Amino acid sequence: MEAEYTYGTNYCRHVGVLEKQVNVGDIKMTQNRKKFMNTCIDDLTLEEAVNHIEMCIQKRKISHVITLNVDQIVRMEWDKRFRKICDTCELLLVDGHPLLWIAKFYGMPFKQKICGSDLVPILCELAAPKKYSVFFLGAAPGVAQLAANIMAKKYPGLIIAGTYSPPLGFDKDENEIKHINEMLYASQADMLFVGMGVPKQDIFIHENMNIYQIPVSFSIGGTIDFIAGKQGRAPKWMRKIGFEWLYRLIKDPRRMVKRYLVDDLKIIRLIFKYRKIN
Repeated sequence: MEAEYTYGTNYCRHVGVLEKQVNVGDIKMTQNRKKFMNTCIDDLTLEEAVNHIEMCIQKRKISHVITLNVDQIVRMEWDKRFRKICDTCELLLVDGHPLLWIAKFYGMPFKQKICGSDLVPILCELAAPKKYSVFFLGAAPGVAQLAANIMAKKYPGLIIAGTYSPPLGFDKDENEIKHINEMLYASQADMLFVGMGVPKQDIFIHENMNIYQIPVSFSIGGTIDFIAGKQGRAPKWMRKIGFEWLYRLIKDPRRMVKRYLVDDLKIIRLIFKYRKIN
């Protein structure tokens, strides 16, 4: 008997790939959505993901895009709220070589790794000639504006609908959240890039995207800092072989030791736990 797993509005089958019909306004689009460990991931190339995102913009479909890494897979194992957010987002994309390696181990390789740090510049490049506007939300004071300025300089014609760096503790301040929603709604942006860390960024988008009404919102973690040059990315050769985590560990051991050498090692147990159903 074939096992079936249901996650929010999305579902996928135990035995590999299910063709899922996605409604984008009045357009129906088929994607490959795979059961993977404790969730379902959209197995798309970068080009396919960008095409889907643009369709959401054109149809003004309120959507949430998350790029998933090991840390988030581990979190979903115990954080039911975060798991629900991932299960019901528009696109859940694979980010990180370890997940690619695990998928190959399961005999079900993904097409491509798509991380926020690569996706955001590509979307800005797409947006510039098509006059899609973007909003940068998050990071320390002034950093979002710096990142926006860099993107605007790199991609002439890019419309910056706004930038904002919320104060610490904003997520517990109803007045501040109302202020942010009003600002975002007034911006009439087409894409919102939110860099606040997991799960704060994901919770904010999930709970507010139908209020501020920007078509596509992205959970992008430290991408705003990377673009602004406040944090350095690993050399390209390290990223290519999947060792960006090591670079970040060496550069910021105080913050990254627990994440990479304690929390993320829990993925080893999960690999074997979910091997039987993948």
